[in-house]
Amino acid sequence: MEEFVLQNDPARMNWVEGYIEWGTVRCAAPLRVETEQVREGDILRERYTFINETNREVFTKLTDIAIYATFNDDYTTARECMHHKCHTHIWCGGAVSYVMALRMGGAAPHLGLVLTEGALGGYSVERDLSRISNDRGDFLLHPAPFVLAPGERYTLAWTLFPHAGRASFLNTAKQYCAHFIDVRAEKYLLFTGEETTVTVDANFAFEHAALTLNGAPLPFTRSGSTLTAKIRADAPGEMRCAVVLDGVETFCELKALPPLPELAEKRCRFIAEKQQACRPSSGLDGAFLIYDNEEECQFYDPRYDYNAGRERVGMGLALAAYLQKWPDSTLEKALHRYADFVRRELVNPDTGEVYNDYHRDNSYKRLYNAPWYARLYIEFFNLWQKEEYLETACKILRFYYAEGGSRFYPIQMPVAELIPLLRSNGLTIQADALMAAFLHHADYLAANGTDYPALEVNYEQSIVAPAADILLQAYKLTGVQSYLVSARKQLDVLELFNGIQPSYHLREVAIRHWDGYWFGKRKLYGDTFPHYWSALTGLALRDWGRMTGDVASQQRGEDSLRAVLSLLDADGRAHCAYVYPITVNGASARGADPYANDQDWGLYFALKTL
Repeated sequence: MEEFVLQNDPARMNWVEGYIEWGTVRCAAPLRVETEQVREGDILRERYTFINETNREVFTKLTDIAIYATFNDDYTTARECMHHKCHTHIWCGGAVSYVMALRMGGAAPHLGLVLTEGALGGYSVERDLSRISNDRGDFLLHPAPFVLAPGERYTLAWTLFPHAGRASFLNTAKQYCAHFIDVRAEKYLLFTGEETTVTVDANFAFEHAALTLNGAPLPFTRSGSTLTAKIRADAPGEMRCAVVLDGVETFCELKALPPLPELAEKRCRFIAEKQQACRPSSGLDGAFLIYDNEEECQFYDPRYDYNAGRERVGMGLALAAYLQKWPDSTLEKALHRYADFVRRELVNPDTGEVYNDYHRDNSYKRLYNAPWYARLYIEFFNLWQKEEYLETACKILRFYYAEGGSRFYPIQMPVAELIPLLRSNGLTIQADALMAAFLHHADYLAANGTDYPALEVNYEQSIVAPAADILLQAYKLTGVQSYLVSARKQLDVLELFNGIQPSYHLREVAIRHWDGYWFGKRKLYGDTFPHYWSALTGLALRDWGRMTGDVASQQRGEDSLRAVLSLLDADGRAHCAYVYPITVNGASARGADPYANDQDWGLYFALKTL
């Protein structure tokens, strides 16, 4: 299949555009393959049958069989993406598997896929690397491993169908699958000592039911076709809750971490002990650097995403936020050394210029850097109460706007925090000037709507999230209702990046698919579930919820903020991204990258909000 257009779609979007034709089967096992496709209007049913014609049993491995499901998920221009591209949310949950494809602009009809026979065990990705970060690639769906005796058959079947959107997708999917099981948890990332309730809803009558947690029986209560079970996080680690209803098998994935104060303390101590450069004769002295968890050593490279500036500031922010809650002289000494490094090498406190790397190297000018270091100086002020830190933060943002920042989409702009601090410390002239520049910026973003510019990626979650954030900040500072209305329009687009699947890797985690390449040791493209910037959506949802009383948005925001903490280990180690597909362009992928690089932004968000 080269084209699938829904009949009542005014945009005439092709949902199955890829490099390889939809439905192509790659089979490494000695099996014959039969395929069948039946379309009735907008409903498409496909069957893939694998036949053992040998005289021996055939055992398959997960990646032996791949079926190309080439949903049209890539980034060209924002304007085209709104109408002709989709976010592809994949859940390979055994016998209960599905794909929720959402048009990037949010307009229905959308497209869904639900498994009706067989089981899916995972998916892989094949990408055109010449398009770097702008194409998510072709998806390859893998049947769960199976065994066929001579003459036996195994069938995998699914149905494609239109649906109205994120909120109603699962209910629509149930209409096309006779054995659908909806598994969901109150929380997917827990701190030890916390409990969550897992709910299992089936759309079919069943006699026998079994739940297990990491292989051990899990007690549950039953009411009709609904099961509920309590799970307590007694120790850090992954928790797989498996469900079997009359032989239909699926699962959900949870993870437990130490309580936030303990997790933060271990992580901050690891940063101070393992990731701070102690090189008195070098300009790097005091910097927080990448740590290689495989080779047990620090790493620096002047390539942008491995250098001593830019996103690595997340480590300094995490320490500053931690120390405001739990004073510690050793950690504070490390932060003072980092502050000295930043002032000496990365920030000019007289002009507000922020440099891309140490040696005050600004051979590559990058507007993203400025708000982050302004935020760092705000946290220095919150911790040490020196007015000079507020003045430096203000200068950084004034320099940013002088460089054309009012037409940019910056991540983590801290104006709504800075202006009240400036006013309460008598810096009203600076506050008024910054306020005027900021509102000019917000007005531009509101007027621009969803016609986003191409930045480091043509279109992405962390272009939309800053627009929502800045407009929410403008509303917070002014109370002007039009800013809130404009922010809602941004959120409507932003939340489409987030998944609904029952896994701490995916639930309220935004689609991002390039960070492992730019920031990791493995240099693998592919879905990063999670990556810490996913939490930008969580912050926006939380803020919207607080401003409007929308409790559901607040909960979704917390789920997003918790999910990115899974990049931290209980012992204080950390990982810049988790590359989720089984393989990417044939290379084994699924797992956490060895580099501790920039993920501590996620810890900073948690310390500020949870």
